[in-house]
Amino acid sequence: MEAVLFDMDGLLVDSEKIWFQVETEVMERLGGEWGEAHQENLVGGSMPATVAYMLKVSGGGATPAEVETWMLEGMTARLAGGVEMMPGAAELLAEVRGQGLATALVTSSVRPIAEACLRSIGAHNFDRVVTGDDVARTKPDPEPYLTAARLLGVDPARCVALEDSPNGVTSATAAGCRVVAVPSVLPITAAPGRLVVGSLLEVDVAILRSLSSGELFSGESVSGEPSSGELSSGERSSDGPSSGGLSGVGDRP
Repeated sequence: MEAVLFDMDGLLVDSEKIWFQVETEVMERLGGEWGEAHQENLVGGSMPATVAYMLKVSGGGATPAEVETWMLEGMTARLAGGVEMMPGAAELLAEVRGQGLATALVTSSVRPIAEACLRSIGAHNFDRVVTGDDVARTKPDPEPYLTAARLLGVDPARCVALEDSPNGVTSATAAGCRVVAVPSVLPITAAPGRLVVGSLLEVDVAILRSLSSGELFSGESVSGEPSSGELSSGERSSDGPSSGGLSGVGDRP
């Protein structure tokens, strides 16, 4: 293992609830309603996909540019006060950096939102940052993870990616990475080259190395017992339904 690649929303920071608050407010401005089912359709997706979905559902007359501005203003205002880290995130980042491994943040969020979150996460934890603004195709397409590996100068097959959503898992897997999934809003099952855990508290560098080397067998939990879970239904993406049988609009904008 040469590098560890981290998703952001729902994996390192507890931002999904903030997205939900802002989306609800924006939908009110559009004259529509917003609920958990709508959020599930958008988990892990890009800003263009989110905006298009909200306009379609609401039937509002605002332009995509106006809605995106409302979303960005709402998110950056809330993130200005900091965002809560997910359990085990700070500890894992510190251990990975302490062992001298290359790292990248790979998110479909636009750069202003990523930068706001990085003030809480710590930009020093990453050698490279790939946002939704840096790629032509966001998750579930493999381009974000292929881009991160190229910028780090490593083979994707020598990388372990950590994700919380089905579209992110699909993206990392298609890029050739081993994957640790920490399901947040939607469930994810274990599969070849993929480990599913309940939180980052269950993950350390030794486990990442074991997964990368193939010593940790697919379908096992960290304890070595069969890992359970249901096939996830989707994650946010600007490219429409996710591939590999995981449906959804798309990684957080």
